[in-house]
Amino acid sequence: MQYQIQGQPYPVVVLTVEPEETVLCQKGAMAWMTPNMEMQTKGGGLGKMFSRAFTGESMFQNHYTAKGGQGMIAFASAVPGEIMPVQISPERSIVAQKSAFLASEVGVHFELFFQKKLAGGFFGGEGFIMQKFSGNGMLFLEVDGSMVAYDLAPGQSMMVDTGNLAAMEATCTIDVEMVKGVGKGLKNMVLGGEGLFNTKVTGPGRIWLQTLPLSGMAGALAKITLAVNLMPKNMVSTGVGLIAVAGALTILSNVLSTMGNFTWEEIAKGLVTM
Repeated sequence: MQYQIQGQPYPVVVLTVEPEETVLCQKGAMAWMTPNMEMQTKGGGLGKMFSRAFTGESMFQNHYTAKGGQGMIAFASAVPGEIMPVQISPERSIVAQKSAFLASEVGVHFELFFQKKLAGGFFGGEGFIMQKFSGNGMLFLEVDGSMVAYDLAPGQSMMVDTGNLAAMEATCTIDVEMVKGVGKGLKNMVLGGEGLFNTKVTGPGRIWLQTLPLSGMAGALAKITLAVNLMPKNMVSTGVGLIAVAGALTILSNVLSTMGNFTWEEIAKGLVTM
C-alpha cells in the first residue's frame, strides 16, 4: 500500500491499494474510491465494538478490499487540521486521544488505554480512557489544527494544556500536575484563563501536540450561546443588548471562519470530549 496526504486545512489521505489488500476506516471517512473497491461493514465482536464506543468511535468499521486489480481510495478528515501517518510495529505502539482514528491497514489492532491515575483523566483534560494502537501496519490519525512533534528523552517531561495532546508513543507516561502554589493556581484560573491542572507527559518517546482542539472550539461556541441565552429579553431591544449580540456574533463568525463549518453532530462530539 502507498499513500499520499493532500489538502489543507481539510486534508485527505489517498491510498493506492494492491489487489486483495484490505484497509479499514472509521464510519463515514471514505471520500472517493475506484469502482473495484469492495466494502464490508464489520463490528469485530461485542468486546471490540463496546471498546470503540467508549472512546467516541463508531461501533462498526468499514473494510475496503481491492478486487480484480489495484485500487484507490481516499479518506477525508472530519475537522480542519492534519492527518498524521504512523507506522505501527511490534516495537512501536501509539496512544491517541479519543476519536482520533481515521483509517489503517488491517494489521493494526485497537484497544482501550486506561490512564493509571484517575487524576490524569479527571483533571488533566485528556480523558480517563484513550486509544492504543499496536500490531503492524500504517495508521492514520486526525489531528485538530496544526501538529507539532517532540522527542522526549528518558525522564524528560512536557507540560501540555487541556486537549492539546494528540498522541504519544506507548513508552511515554501521562500524569496530571497542579499549578504550584494554591494562590498562583487560583489567580491563573480566574484572571489568566488557565486551569489549576496541566497534563504532564514524560519520556522516553515521541509526542504529537495539536494547536486547536475541537473541544476548545466547541467550548467557545457554548460560552457564546450561554451568554446570549442568559441575556434579559428586554436588553435585546436596547443599544447595549444589540451591541452585545453583535459582539457575540462577530466572535462566532471569527471562530467559524477559522475552523470551517461544522455540523451539530461534530460540535456535540467536541463537547463530549471536553
